[in-house]
Amino acid sequence: MAAAATAGSSPGSGPGDSPEGPEAEAPERRRKAHGMLKLYYGLSEGEGAGRPSGPDPLDPTDLNGAHFDPEVYLDKLRRECPLAQLMDSETDMVRQIRALDSDMQTLVYENYNKFISATDTIRKMKNDFRKMEDEMDRLATNMAVITDFSARISATLQDRHERITKLAGGCCQAGPAVGLPWGSGAHGTLRPPGVHALLRKLQFLFELPSRLTKCVELGAYGQAVRYQGRAQAVLQQYQHLPSFRAIQDDCQVITARLAQQLRQRFREGGSGAPEQAECVELLLALGEPAEELCEEFLVHARGRLEEELRSLEAELGPSPPAPDVLEFTDHGGSGFVGGLCHVAAAYQELFAAQGPAGAEKLAAFAQELGSRYFALVERRLAQEQGGGDNSLLVRALDRFHRRLRAPGALLAAAGLADAATEIVERVARERLGHHLQGLQAAFLGCLTDVRQALAAPRVAGKEGPGLAELLANVASSILSHIKASLAAVHLFTAKEVSFSNKPYFRGEFCSQGVREGLIVGFVRSMCQTAQSFCDSPGEKGGATPPALLLLLSRLCLDYETATISYILTLTDEQFLVQDQSPVTPVSTLCAEARETARRLLTHYVKVQGLVISQMLRKSVETRDWLSTLEPRNVRAVMKRVVEDTTAIDVQVGLLYEEGVRKAQSSDSSKRTFSVYSSSRQQGRYAPSYTPSAPMDTNLLSNIQKLFSERIDVFSPVEFNKVSVLTGIIKISLKTLLECVRLRTFGRFGLQQVQVDCHFLQLYLWRFVADEELVHLLLDEVVASAALRCPDPVPMEPSVVEVICERG
Repeated sequence: MAAAATAGSSPGSGPGDSPEGPEAEAPERRRKAHGMLKLYYGLSEGEGAGRPSGPDPLDPTDLNGAHFDPEVYLDKLRRECPLAQLMDSETDMVRQIRALDSDMQTLVYENYNKFISATDTIRKMKNDFRKMEDEMDRLATNMAVITDFSARISATLQDRHERITKLAGGCCQAGPAVGLPWGSGAHGTLRPPGVHALLRKLQFLFELPSRLTKCVELGAYGQAVRYQGRAQAVLQQYQHLPSFRAIQDDCQVITARLAQQLRQRFREGGSGAPEQAECVELLLALGEPAEELCEEFLVHARGRLEEELRSLEAELGPSPPAPDVLEFTDHGGSGFVGGLCHVAAAYQELFAAQGPAGAEKLAAFAQELGSRYFALVERRLAQEQGGGDNSLLVRALDRFHRRLRAPGALLAAAGLADAATEIVERVARERLGHHLQGLQAAFLGCLTDVRQALAAPRVAGKEGPGLAELLANVASSILSHIKASLAAVHLFTAKEVSFSNKPYFRGEFCSQGVREGLIVGFVRSMCQTAQSFCDSPGEKGGATPPALLLLLSRLCLDYETATISYILTLTDEQFLVQDQSPVTPVSTLCAEARETARRLLTHYVKVQGLVISQMLRKSVETRDWLSTLEPRNVRAVMKRVVEDTTAIDVQVGLLYEEGVRKAQSSDSSKRTFSVYSSSRQQGRYAPSYTPSAPMDTNLLSNIQKLFSERIDVFSPVEFNKVSVLTGIIKISLKTLLECVRLRTFGRFGLQQVQVDCHFLQLYLWRFVADEELVHLLLDEVVASAALRCPDPVPMEPSVVEVICERG
């Protein structure tokens, strides 16, 4: 501790520097020693005592500061703090002093071994340094002796060294090969090399035949060609010398044999494209004709590439299972396309001197083989017809398109990249058509499910799902299929796909392909399919259930109000159209859907009206009205008409709103009864009792029709329940009227018609928009029956009312 305190004290401090003496210096020494220990162990100022440092480093009242003054600190405490706080400060300071002493003791105890080890190390270093000083003195003496010996040796060998340098590379002017061009001066003039260099080069020339022979035997054809290339110019220049002529003749024989072996190796074609390119390069270096080598190179390249094409074609055969389209394109890209790239690169490197003629040969070669490869790829892509997932197909097309970038850049004249892009575009169009067919099939499947659901209650005798539920299921199913198709075709325009930046996929594919061809095409196809049900027979038990017509009409109406706008907006957001081609406006498509809904609803009214009309027609035609008994009940067919009308009202109410009715009178049922039994009707029928009355009665009836309101039976149907029921009831009552006009009635037959019409009036008026319409039609039915009755005696109103209430 004393050593640490001594080491931590400042050099300028002494016993007399502090007015307080050694007692005042002791806390400062301990504080400095503690700081040195923290500095040694990498601790911050605040880690030892856990107290934050003051903001001002020069503050004399900062306990942790370097300029701490205890007197100032105590004066400040006495002035500012009360006695209780002074006592708390004392307690806290005592606690901190004990903590610091404990920390220092802990540090000393924990590092005691290190202190001991450091002391031993310092002791050993003192001894080692003494030995090292002696060894360094001896080394300096030895180095001086060595330097002296080296200087004397260099002085002795100076003359010989200069002569050796002249012989090795200097300025000797003698020798038989003084004119050999193995070196050049600074200005391009020949300078004679040294004697040693000349001898080495001459040795290389004399050993050249044996070197070439050994290289040929070992198959090091490249090394042999390089040897021949280095010596060919010298041998050609000095061929007039007998020794050089003999070397040249031997080299020519060996070179001819080398060229023959290279041609044989090239023609065998067993090696790969890089090896064959090396053969051609060596043959060109040996001076073989480039035109002939060019033709042979393309022939051998064709053989290898055709083998790759045959391998791809074998994968498309019927016997082995064809790999998926991604594996197929990978095989073709790594095999054929990679080979074509190597061939093109090697051809352009080897036969660049051929000029445009050589480039045209290569382009024709690539175009021919590329067309065969594209045909195989299209055959494989044509097999990808099933499924709605395009992820694997798009990945395969992306790799196919990426692989053809390199040959497309090397062989721009062959048009390989454009042909690949055309294939991708054609596949994209086919996929759009496939997804359109998928949507149409899904729509037909939904209609089949609706048919089965509608038929299920009749077969099993239990209630099935309601029309509202079926409509929601159909709408959600179709919308989910549309979204799935949009997501599938959106893969063609993903940013990571290499062909997505092509003009077709940024413009025509989005506007004419997806929006017009897929979405608009499907909506129109759906409308056409729905309209086709309007052409089916409407007889009872016909092919199209009336509930299906009602459901389809509501579906088309929902598409007109919201769905078409939603799916077209969704399409425009997913496929940012950059094409200015005209597209179908949303209003036009909505108008087509609304017209389809109107036609379906009109056809539904006709079908349901025809069903009820058939019941009424058969009930009138199959009854003998002349011999009918006095009516006691309402006929069952009239009850069935009311029941069916009520069922239709419930059915239509599930999908359409109520609609608007005219103000109804409180005595609707009594009005009809009073018409049939009033004195006006009595007077109307009275002339028929006399023999001369028929002409007058017909004339009176016709005059009354002129002043009555004309009823349009097949008026346009509105999209509400009241309008639908009004149309059905008009058709049914008009049929009843026409059937009554074709029959002859007895007295009781007329009374039965009167009872039936009053019963219909009691129940049908609440279904129509205007109760006067039912009143007028039933009035005409009774009037027509009276005209066709020889003895028209109507039933008493009270009796009619009793029978109808009982029925």
